[in-house]
Amino acid sequence: MDRFAAHIDANRARYDDELRAFLRQPTIAAQGIGLEETAVLVADRLERLGAVVQILRLPGAAPVVYGALGQGERTLLIYDHYDVQPPEPLDHWITPPFEPTLRDGKLYARGVADNKGNLMLRLQAIESWLATAGQLPIRINFLVEGEEEIGSVHLAEFCQQHAGLLRADGCLWETGGRNANEQPTINCGAKGICYVELIARGAAYDLHSANATVVPNPAWRLTWALNTLKTPDGLISIPGFYDRVRPPSEADLRALQSLPLDDDILLADYGIPTFLGGVRGVERLKIHLFSPTCTICGLVSGYTGTGTKTVLPAEARAKIDFRLVPDMDPAEVVANLRAHLDAGGFSDIAILELGHERAARSDPESAVVRAMAQAILETSREEAVIYPTMAGTGPMYPVCQAFGTPVTSGCGTGYMGALVHAPNENIRMNDYWDAMRCMGAFIQAFAKA
Repeated sequence: MDRFAAHIDANRARYDDELRAFLRQPTIAAQGIGLEETAVLVADRLERLGAVVQILRLPGAAPVVYGALGQGERTLLIYDHYDVQPPEPLDHWITPPFEPTLRDGKLYARGVADNKGNLMLRLQAIESWLATAGQLPIRINFLVEGEEEIGSVHLAEFCQQHAGLLRADGCLWETGGRNANEQPTINCGAKGICYVELIARGAAYDLHSANATVVPNPAWRLTWALNTLKTPDGLISIPGFYDRVRPPSEADLRALQSLPLDDDILLADYGIPTFLGGVRGVERLKIHLFSPTCTICGLVSGYTGTGTKTVLPAEARAKIDFRLVPDMDPAEVVANLRAHLDAGGFSDIAILELGHERAARSDPESAVVRAMAQAILETSREEAVIYPTMAGTGPMYPVCQAFGTPVTSGCGTGYMGALVHAPNENIRMNDYWDAMRCMGAFIQAFAKA
């Protein structure tokens, strides 16, 4: 491992240049930009490691890159994605989002934290392993998709069609890093999601606002409908919404007691005085990790530019995501939403489904989690904090839980100031090199687990 770490240090400049070149390629799934080009870049990088690579496709989907290399009794599946969030609003970026820029030890670019940085460091770590230790002691299969940031809309079908490629003894998930207390973390699950757009329509085209006396306004219509989805105390008022919610187990609740509390750090960072309902401590963690949500992610109607425009809009739209916990069915959530709107007199409001994923959970005592905890301890001299699940979402159910594959996060660059999905997304470059060393220790530990 000393030779492995020395190889990383000796190749920092080259690895840094390679990361920056990867980040300069825009890859925006929501806008259909750069997906084919980036898939080829990922495939070429895997081939340079000696992997057997396939670029696999479904009709209308972004390419999925699959690469297999190494030998050994254990098989590790590594899930990453090459697409990134849209960079807007562009005027909030200090430097251009697709021109990687180093400031104060941090590299700024769209996708550097989520997920191109983690993907590249794992590939580079394997290069350093092969250069210093020779053949990998395990088989590693990379699954790298291009639609994660739009809900992995085709991945479940892909996984069903290519089940033989996905079976593994453990999976390393895309995420990894440190919590608000700067402690290394491991996550063993993910929430699901159901993402929809509600559309209210009025006149055939925008009208002068003087017509508001007699012409219905879809912006008001949509506002009234949205007001029926949650009560002022935060409960989601769609009938049947909570019917399938699996409550946290006794093991889950015991795990919460061991997690560090970071209420004050988060409140200060978010710039808010209290959390919803005034919750704190273990109760806040319980709600955050094990409760479903209903969130208005965006609203648009009429004129929203500078100055005034007296317009009666022809259409109003709201994007909404529901974060789901185990046993909740996204299709059932949509059906209940439709029934709720119809019962409330809003049958005219259309529902456009934009993507969905089921929640997933994995055993925190699995061999792959133990190997990651050992690797983190060896390389950082710190005990990892193990979370039973994360509040965010990814396609963990079709990739892992459907096949009974245990999951761990780790070997990543995440930290509280990464500004994932926001302007000025960044990583700390020291975390990048530390995560590469952790990747080598993880490969070694998983081979022996």
